[in-house]
Amino acid sequence: MARSKAEVPDTHRTMHVVNHIRTLIENGSLRPGDKIPPEREFALQLKVSRASLRTGIGYLAAMGVMKVKHGVGTFVADGPAAFGKDSVSMMGALHGFQSWQMFEARLLIERNLAALAAERGTEEHYTALAEEVAEIFASLDSPAEFLIHDVLFHRIVAQASGNPILAALMETITSALYDRRRRTVERAIDLRESAEMHRELFRAIRSRNPDEARRLMEQHLLMAQAAQGMEDSIERKDGKAEGKGRGGRPKKAQPVG
Repeated sequence: MARSKAEVPDTHRTMHVVNHIRTLIENGSLRPGDKIPPEREFALQLKVSRASLRTGIGYLAAMGVMKVKHGVGTFVADGPAAFGKDSVSMMGALHGFQSWQMFEARLLIERNLAALAAERGTEEHYTALAEEVAEIFASLDSPAEFLIHDVLFHRIVAQASGNPILAALMETITSALYDRRRRTVERAIDLRESAEMHRELFRAIRSRNPDEARRLMEQHLLMAQAAQGMEDSIERKDGKAEGKGRGGRPKKAQPVG
């Protein structure tokens, strides 16, 4: 069901939320483990809608800056940071890292993280994964929110592996890819297929089937790589159409579902 206009987050106000929280962290007003004000109070304070606030916090959570504890509140993350995400981005700009190379690195690490999660995951991890699967399906009509919960799902899988070194390496790669994909995700198509894949992957991990979890994660990542390629292609075509200044509005791919 379509959401009312008041419930749809505004991109400008969402980034206002992101930048405000980042400033509070940088100047020491917010420290690791600190809890931010309740949603209604914080939205009034920032003069934004609660939808924009939730999306901004979701963005920060996907980047590992915030941690949302359902029924408790939202906190500044106090876990280990990703290994040199900024350095990876800089190296990519300097040496011309290609998207397929990033996906290849992710594939080699994450399919094995999924297998380890099936072997070592706890009930707490499985509950968190189930919640993210539910949020993924609830976000089918909002690609930006869908992407946030996609990233959170994969972060939990990495944590469930029980290997913080591999999880931190995965965080670095995922964050670098997320920065790119959030600029094109509004052009995503067939989000439902991706949602179904997340559910199948969760079931394999939950049933402690490492071989199936590894296989499904590989299948999912290859699908994600293809989706990124399609989004990039659509963006390039639309950019050319807009550059011509004629011929009507650019077409935008719509998610299926």
